[in-house]
Amino acid sequence: MIPIPVVVCVLGGWCAIYLVDTLLKSSNSLKASYEDWLLTYGLSVSPFHMRWQTALFNRQFYSWGRWKPRFLYLWFSIGMVFGIVAMFGSVILLGKTLIQTLTQMLTEAPKAQNDRMLQVVVPGVNLPVSQLTYFFSAILISGVIHEVGHGVAAIREQVRFNGFGIFIFIVYPGAFVDLFTTHLQLISPVQQLRIFCAGVWHNFVLGIASFIVLFLLPAILFPFYYTGVGALVTEVAEDSPANGPRGLFVGDLVTNLQDCPVYSVEDWNSCLGDISEKSQVGYCISAATLQQLSFPARVYRRLDGTVECCSNNSLTDICFSYSNKLDSHLYACLPARKVIEASKVCRANMDCQKDFVPSFCVTPSLENQTRLIRVKHPPHIDMLYVGHPMHLQYTVSLSSFVPRQNFLSIDLPVVIETFCKYLISLSGALAVINAVPCFALDGQWILNSFLEATLSSLIVEKQNRELVGFLILLAGSALLAANVALGLWMVTAR
Repeated sequence: MIPIPVVVCVLGGWCAIYLVDTLLKSSNSLKASYEDWLLTYGLSVSPFHMRWQTALFNRQFYSWGRWKPRFLYLWFSIGMVFGIVAMFGSVILLGKTLIQTLTQMLTEAPKAQNDRMLQVVVPGVNLPVSQLTYFFSAILISGVIHEVGHGVAAIREQVRFNGFGIFIFIVYPGAFVDLFTTHLQLISPVQQLRIFCAGVWHNFVLGIASFIVLFLLPAILFPFYYTGVGALVTEVAEDSPANGPRGLFVGDLVTNLQDCPVYSVEDWNSCLGDISEKSQVGYCISAATLQQLSFPARVYRRLDGTVECCSNNSLTDICFSYSNKLDSHLYACLPARKVIEASKVCRANMDCQKDFVPSFCVTPSLENQTRLIRVKHPPHIDMLYVGHPMHLQYTVSLSSFVPRQNFLSIDLPVVIETFCKYLISLSGALAVINAVPCFALDGQWILNSFLEATLSSLIVEKQNRELVGFLILLAGSALLAANVALGLWMVTAR
């Protein structure tokens, strides 16, 4: 569910704004001056919606719209083709997403949600509060670039440009351009398509540009940061199992998880995934050491069927299972660090035979899904982690970029990397959603202009073409509404 404090703050803030606006507009003495002030600064207020419009940037827009006419013609013509393809593609994508959502609802499949390309994002629910700055900044930039596309294309097609503005709807920021409607209606359908498709085209280009920056980030930051040597710890959550005197600290460089080498954050996530999916690895220990370290203990079974042979109060000892030629189910309570340090990982006794020294492969006997993981972060002593691998992944933040100098921030590459990922996701999502043939979105005008450009000779009557467009828009709106409604339900109600 959406956190109550978040709902209270949002509703309370908007109620206060709307109440002040209503009081000022109903005041006989302040109404005229207040409305003049709103008009002067291009402000308007309505329930859960506030917008600001200005003509300050008109000269800049006209400068862009008249720059290299031939190039802009080619640029927006490519955008027109992309927009038409995106309109059809968005319907297919939304249809596929709806089927996946319904399948998940009916089968209760937990992994289906991660496979969906489009997901509803609710701040404070499936978006961490720490990521809100990235989220809203990326939305605003994506919206501005989207509207810049419309504005420049309109000027290129000789449509009068009235102004540019920014709005806030509930908590979501956005942008818009004000075009002279009469001019839009007078130009040809193909010219209209260049204008209407420019927004989604610019969002696509922004996503590609962000992807290129993300891909080339190691080369861009090479003079200041090096990569490929490990995963640098940038944050350890207070409640993380890795937080402690022998845990991980900010600035530590993780090089290995068990016998899995870690050269980057991707390796860290991949290694943890493999450890989670595979059975617990064992550790080689000589028969003499096993006899020396082990001590008698009572063996009993846990509720999940696994075996425990150590005291529940022990913080250093772990129950290990092993086998010999006579018995395949032997257990010993051993000090974990002494067993694991400098030991070779193994799966069976045969992995430990060396120099004819009798050795055993001892495997931690832990609860299901729990793993004992040896984390190497030299020059510090190895961290021994007992728990679910995903808890370690969620509570420790890392970076693949290691500063070449101590004064360089370890957070800067993470900020750039995270922001690029948000731009890719949100700019792409904005392109997809706006391309949907749905009322009040770019897809509505793209569809209408497309039908006028392609069906004028087949369907002579304009009313019939408008009827076809209306039915398609109705279906597209229903498809989008179903995705949003079910997506919200999946995120907030489950």
